[in-house]
Amino acid sequence: MLKNSWIIAKKEMLAYLNSAASYVVLFVFLIISSWFFASPLFLINQATLDTLFNIVPIVFVFFIPAITMNLISREKDNGTIETLTTFPLTDTEIIVGKFIASVVLMTMGLLFTLIHFFTIAILGQNVDFGAIWSGYFGLFLMGAAYSAIGIFASTLSNNQIIAFIIALLIVFFLFILRYILFFLPGSMGELFQYISSDYHFSNMARGIIDSRNLIYFVSLIAIFLKTAVFTMESRKWN
Repeated sequence: MLKNSWIIAKKEMLAYLNSAASYVVLFVFLIISSWFFASPLFLINQATLDTLFNIVPIVFVFFIPAITMNLISREKDNGTIETLTTFPLTDTEIIVGKFIASVVLMTMGLLFTLIHFFTIAILGQNVDFGAIWSGYFGLFLMGAAYSAIGIFASTLSNNQIIAFIIALLIVFFLFILRYILFFLPGSMGELFQYISSDYHFSNMARGIIDSRNLIYFVSLIAIFLKTAVFTMESRKWN
């Protein structure tokens, strides 16, 4: 299965590389992350990755839906989804392949931000390597989970804008939950806290890698990829 998924992933990566929109989205992502990293450096002469870890999860709310919105909806709109399924590929292989491609592009964006880490090291700032790598690992898991959500949204419509909006709403809901907990009663607040993606990431950004955080992100990925496969398969019943 993985071999066929890699074929799909390579096809999507080539599509990303040949698309000006992909470069624009990456460029905007890097400009925003660089701005929030550089601002404390020039304003208060302090270089830290805290601002980066604060802003990237917010940028991901828009960035990930933007890079995943066309992965399935484009195929549906062009009518190539039926052609694709005539090949010896299962719906699961197609979904996993497109998921891998989106995660690779997201990871490329994160790798470019490592220049900020090297800047801190060169300036001789105190660097908590454990917290930094834990934070980057948290960003990777969060981005992968959002990618799975974006792919699921892309299976729901052949309109890329609608797919973007659906993914944006789901991702934004998961992200914002942490900030409305004080409006909720105790037991409900604990439930919504666990559902909040930013709550789990913030733990990892502090250098805490807890099994509950890993289970949360892996579960999100599995649930939404499985739901995307189910949505793909449902077209055969219509």
